[in-house]
Amino acid sequence: MNVTKKVYFMTGAFVNSNSWDQWKSYIESVGYHVVIPIWPTKEGTTKILKDKHPDPQLGALTFNELLCFYSELIKQETEKPIAIGHSIGGLIVQLLLQKNLLSIGVAIHSVPPQGVVTFHFSFFKSLWKPFGFFKSKYTPHLMSLEEWQYAFTNNMSLYEQKESYDKFLIPESRRIIRELFIKPAKVNFNKKKQPLLFVAGSNDNLMPASLNFLNYKKYKNSISVTDYKEFEGVNHFVLCGKHWEQTADYIINWIKQHEN
Repeated sequence: MNVTKKVYFMTGAFVNSNSWDQWKSYIESVGYHVVIPIWPTKEGTTKILKDKHPDPQLGALTFNELLCFYSELIKQETEKPIAIGHSIGGLIVQLLLQKNLLSIGVAIHSVPPQGVVTFHFSFFKSLWKPFGFFKSKYTPHLMSLEEWQYAFTNNMSLYEQKESYDKFLIPESRRIIRELFIKPAKVNFNKKKQPLLFVAGSNDNLMPASLNFLNYKKYKNSISVTDYKEFEGVNHFVLCGKHWEQTADYIINWIKQHEN
């Protein structure tokens, strides 16, 4: 293994990049160099970002701008890095693989690309308020504790839900949420790509395991390596939940098996 191999962490929506802190220490301890880019307009602590709400700069941020931000960062690398993305970060991983910018990709509880749909009730309930049908797309959305409990931290104790809400939850761009269903989020599933692993959780309300499995199955005609793993009892807060090490271990072992 190349011990200097870079691993990019792609953060998802609604959470600060500090949600990766445990993963960074853990993955660097086995020989990788971790890079955690901070989304445009999201520099600062969780408290600072909440205090700025509603931030018009965040409200104007688009999905295409976010994708370009990550693409331009990775294009500067002399060697294609590995990328691990959570939620929207998982979709970004899929799109960067399509652009041939990565050596390996891992999509954790991923947002699906355009055209991969579900009628799972929890998916629509989790996204109804963030999508904001009757609100301006330029107004960011800050989840209430009740929304956070349902979308991210279901099956956790009230203390854990409140603690994580204060520590990790930040406002999100409605424009990005709405643009997940249009052209910039489109994937060519038949195009050859580097290895991709989907990771899902059976208790995820926001991105149900069944939706992740549908996403995975879309690659069935590709000649590339695409794998799927589902963990029992894991919710959308997988990065900081009780079973995060189990998930991280599986991902590290999978990466090692597919490194050049």
